[in-house]
Amino acid sequence: MSKYDVIVLGSGPGGYVTAIRASQLGLKTAIVEKESLGGVCLNWGCIPTKALLKSAQVFDYLKHADSYGLSVKEFDKDFGKVIERSRGVADGMSKGVQFLLKKNKIDVINGFGKLKAGKKVDVDGKEYSADHIIVATGARSRELPNLKQDGKKVIGYREAMTLEKQPKSMIVVGSGAIGVEFAHFYNSMGTEVTIVEYLPNLVPLEDEEVSKQFERSFKKAGIKVMTNSSVEKLDTSGKTVKATVKTKKGEETFEAEIVLSAVGIASNIENIGLEDVGIVTDKGKIMVNDFYQTNIPGYYAIGDVIPGPALAHVASAEGITCVEKIAGHNVEPIDYGNIPGCTYASPEIASVGMTEKQAKEAGYEIKVGKFPFSASGKASASGNKDGFVKVIFDAKYGEWLGCHMIGAGVTDMIAEAVLGRKLETTGYEVLKAIHPHPTMSEAVMEAVADAYGEVIHL
Repeated sequence: MSKYDVIVLGSGPGGYVTAIRASQLGLKTAIVEKESLGGVCLNWGCIPTKALLKSAQVFDYLKHADSYGLSVKEFDKDFGKVIERSRGVADGMSKGVQFLLKKNKIDVINGFGKLKAGKKVDVDGKEYSADHIIVATGARSRELPNLKQDGKKVIGYREAMTLEKQPKSMIVVGSGAIGVEFAHFYNSMGTEVTIVEYLPNLVPLEDEEVSKQFERSFKKAGIKVMTNSSVEKLDTSGKTVKATVKTKKGEETFEAEIVLSAVGIASNIENIGLEDVGIVTDKGKIMVNDFYQTNIPGYYAIGDVIPGPALAHVASAEGITCVEKIAGHNVEPIDYGNIPGCTYASPEIASVGMTEKQAKEAGYEIKVGKFPFSASGKASASGNKDGFVKVIFDAKYGEWLGCHMIGAGVTDMIAEAVLGRKLETTGYEVLKAIHPHPTMSEAVMEAVADAYGEVIHL
């Protein structure tokens, strides 16, 4: 039997990062993967979707070339090649993970791993043991009883990334990041898109002002938006799918070639031996402490299989925290109040910390500032003036409670707020930190200036 210090189950951005950090800390490490290295994020999620969205962005630029003083007479999309490019990007990233694991002398064990008692893992009949076993098996598209996926007419995100031909029409159920990113992509490519959201706002976890701006942008782009609505049943017997949608007015029937179910994710915790070992779960999640230890010594879990935000960067941070604790380092628990969230549709959304509503509900007296990109020179020059930056501060001490952005490229700007909050920066300090002009990022400083009654460009 092969013996290791650490065995990691799953090679997504939680698993492979965990394995590399463990190896850096001098721990003999192995990683178990049943499919492709890099997991869902690199192969079926974060990376290939961004490649699709880039194609959509370039196509949009071509459609509006005249607004930049350019004349493009003939252009079209090749849907097959757009998908092919996305898969190529994903394959390249997966090979990159393979290289990193080899470079860090991590053993890759291909197959389905199952936990066993006594700190052992069974991989397709062969046993391995380790002092520390970390579960990082991720998640998959969640299925609702009335939205059964058949992989052809009713699909999840995997199929949405590899359709052989572009559908003429699509109903997207759910308006979280996955739903709105695909809605934007297919709409940009020319598919007639309807998006159905059960809650009152699209991207319902975001600040309400961001949600309302986002909905306006989607409607302007020609996407049919249905909030306070739910898909009650689907009829897939004909050539198209008939969806019965319950709205405030009553039930309506809509037809589309494809229904994309984007109603969340389900953790991959079945059949991996949790019950055999006695590891406690609750509501489909593995229960862990601040350092990701389960109730059974020597067994840990990180990423989408535990409670908390199901985000790639969170899984990576959890894995690093977990193995640094195992290695005896003095580590702090992760601050889950300072996790950035990003949505890569058009316009992009990025946020961290409390929404205005949450800050008020928490009892803070607040200062709120907002700066629209319509007043930004860089945004005007680039032709993307939709959106704004919104900041929320505690009026008493100047603590940066939240930052919410919507607009072109904002996912590359949110880190300033994350770092500022980590360093306990006050609003006055952000205001006095000189931001370069002309940039999109100076909108952060301008929003802070608005909060403190010192804004110049509004």
